Amino acid sequence: MLRHLVPGLLALLLGVAPAAAQSPPPAWPDRPLRLVVPYSAGGATDVGARVLAEALGQVLPQPVLVENRVGGAGMIAAEFVARAPADGHTILFNNTSHAVLRVVVPNAAIDPIRQLAPVAILSEMPMVMLVGNAFPAADGKAFLERIRAEPGRHDYGSTGGGGTLGMAALLFLKTTGLSMNEIPYRGGAPATLDLAAGRIALVFDIALTGLQTAKGGQARAFAVTSPQRSAAAPEVPTWREIGVDAEMVVWQAVFVPSATPAPVQAALHAAIARVQQTEAIRRKWTELGVDRVLALPPAEAVPYVARDVERWEGLMASAQPPR
Repeated sequence: MLRHLVPGLLALLLGVAPAAAQSPPPAWPDRPLRLVVPYSAGGATDVGARVLAEALGQVLPQPVLVENRVGGAGMIAAEFVARAPADGHTILFNNTSHAVLRVVVPNAAIDPIRQLAPVAILSEMPMVMLVGNAFPAADGKAFLERIRAEPGRHDYGSTGGGGTLGMAALLFLKTTGLSMNEIPYRGGAPATLDLAAGRIALVFDIALTGLQTAKGGQARAFAVTSPQRSAAAPEVPTWREIGVDAEMVVWQAVFVPSATPAPVQAALHAAIARVQQTEAIRRKWTELGVDRVLALPPAEAVPYVARDVERWEGLMASAQPPR
């Protein structure tokens, strides 16, 4: 009799309920998933979210619905997900811009780094330096020379310091010492439309949509920000090749409220890993300009994001674009 009681007694003393007494984890998912995007429909982050949503919808018993919650440099979407029930049904899809939310929105009601947990890093890709077709420069080096000769005369599109467009522009201007005027937009898509119309001279866009813009003839790709050329556009030089001594790689990831049970996070990651391994989605990501297709689990995703938070918070806090 005693030997049957000991395991349960030891478990209670250790603060762990006996396995037989534990409630089984709830079925996940038991209703449609909401994949929340901080930026407008048609932009790079939205496109990536829809690629993932479609793929997950084919392997999960519930549909995955993309929901755009724009504003607050991404904080509106982050706060919405952080305050959602921690049951794995409301998920944030964001990119490197997540790393600077605390600097860009310092008085927010939540701490997005502490209250949102990365479940998977999905991809890595460069930003693309897009220049309007009408701008009088034939390549990246000539563009830098023109901007240097005409400080403060030309405009660039940005989603603010909290978006990847603004982050790339900040790094570009800080590194080169050039002076351009920031024109704010609510997403990459409207900024690209104005670039194509000749209203602004420069936009940095994630390769996922930026390379498509260039291939479609709406603008010219003068450089990618990665250390090496992109396999999706090997003809486009890197920043360093045109004289910009910097590099930037953008990641995309999914986050859930930090209190989400580990088994639910594991189930979500398993579904993501399953679709990321398929040839169809890997081909899709590559066609869209992704250099690395990933499915880093929470144990690797947490320190991965933490490193970028340290890097970008430091840069954002210490530098502002020259005016």
